[in-house]
Amino acid sequence: MIELIPSELKKILTKDPALRQSYLVGGCVRDWLMKTPNKDIDIEVFGIDLDSLAKTLSTWGRTDLVGKSFGVIKLKTSSGRIYDFSVPRSDHKTGNGHKGFQIKMGIEISPKQACSRRDFTINSMMFDPRENLLMDFFGGKFDLENRILKHTSDAFSEDPLRVMRGMQIAARYDLKATPGTLELCRSIQDSFNELASERIWEEWLKWATKSIRPSAGIKFLMETGWAEHFPEIRNLAQTPQDPEWHPEGDVLTHTNFCCDAMVELEGWRNADEESRIVYLLAILCHDFGKPNTTITMKKDGRLRIVSPGHDHEGGRLSEVFLDRIQAPKRIRQRVIPLVNNHLAHLQIQSERSVRRLARRLVPETIQGLLQVIAADQAGRPPRDSSLPESAIRLREIAQAIDVSDQAPKPILKGRHLLEIGMTPSPEMGVLLNTAFEAQLNGSFDSLNAAWSWLEKERKGQWETTIRAALEHKIDSAATPNQST
Repeated sequence: MIELIPSELKKILTKDPALRQSYLVGGCVRDWLMKTPNKDIDIEVFGIDLDSLAKTLSTWGRTDLVGKSFGVIKLKTSSGRIYDFSVPRSDHKTGNGHKGFQIKMGIEISPKQACSRRDFTINSMMFDPRENLLMDFFGGKFDLENRILKHTSDAFSEDPLRVMRGMQIAARYDLKATPGTLELCRSIQDSFNELASERIWEEWLKWATKSIRPSAGIKFLMETGWAEHFPEIRNLAQTPQDPEWHPEGDVLTHTNFCCDAMVELEGWRNADEESRIVYLLAILCHDFGKPNTTITMKKDGRLRIVSPGHDHEGGRLSEVFLDRIQAPKRIRQRVIPLVNNHLAHLQIQSERSVRRLARRLVPETIQGLLQVIAADQAGRPPRDSSLPESAIRLREIAQAIDVSDQAPKPILKGRHLLEIGMTPSPEMGVLLNTAFEAQLNGSFDSLNAAWSWLEKERKGQWETTIRAALEHKIDSAATPNQST
């Protein structure tokens, strides 16, 4: 059984008389019921004002009043653990944006009243550590057990961020929203522009790192109408695909299957957090280009649905989408080349093409691309979900030439040319680029071989410079160094 309350915290809450009305609240209670680890523990304390609570907690460790306007105090105990304490508050919307609230804190607010202000019933439960009692005023336990996402009260509509929170919560716990909750979300659809972009990214970040059923979050956006704010996703719906290759249905259906497949991949589960974000966002974005490129044409005597160029169009739209949700630059730099190249395995024929692919993916890798290809393949039920032969060949060649997790680096570098007497110049830069192209083509794979290649290139505009440089290199190698 997952531990809900550490022994040191239970001692504090049960022994201190000033904390006799303190309860664990929110996500830690929800995750405890779900048997999901949660290191973040929130405690709400009733019947006490904020200053008195701060004074009481200071006897148990170091306190930090990080959110005075919201009634939040952090307590760091001698063990090093940090707990968030708060006093109950009521929020009333007075204007637009996340700052447009009038916040009232008061000891007269009851536990039930405080819970009624929370977003969803599954987040509106409390736990009494003295009585070992779950306090569930709004049926959150039932909803959690039955995979139901339901707003706690009409106060939900005062904060539009709660819709985005519903998106990632639905994905994290595989929940289905009630009709009433969907309707309430639709009624505040125009409030999206009130949200700070960084807060939108926080919700997408949780979707990309913690989802067990990513498609549940995407479906929530579609059902609430909030996909209108993410047209790259909205436009996937009703975009047809050739039934021979995609019997599962339209592009949105395929994308949802792909996202769910991604989080089941061992490579995704074992990846670091940034890579999990990158891979899931890449598979979400991989077919963004299809709505703009899908056509019906006659091929082999029959009408076929095709989407020529959707990979590169998808890369362009991915950049727009990632900018809108304020994804960090590092994430964007890795996602976009994965989208641009998610079909590259179909053209792989040689070591040369694999080397060039590895370069195009930078700062991403072929290993990451294979994760996207695997999820893409698995998103076409009931077709075979195993890795296609072209991707297997890509993996084998990449491993053989050691470019699975890194791109080829230039063998012949500027310092080598400087060492043989060449001087920096535009021509030198062109020569280095030409050398790297030759390396990628397989003309050489060592520095010695690079010198041989360079000698053969002693012609054209570089003939005099290269010949003199090589003669200098040869002379230097033949003459012992007499310096002391």
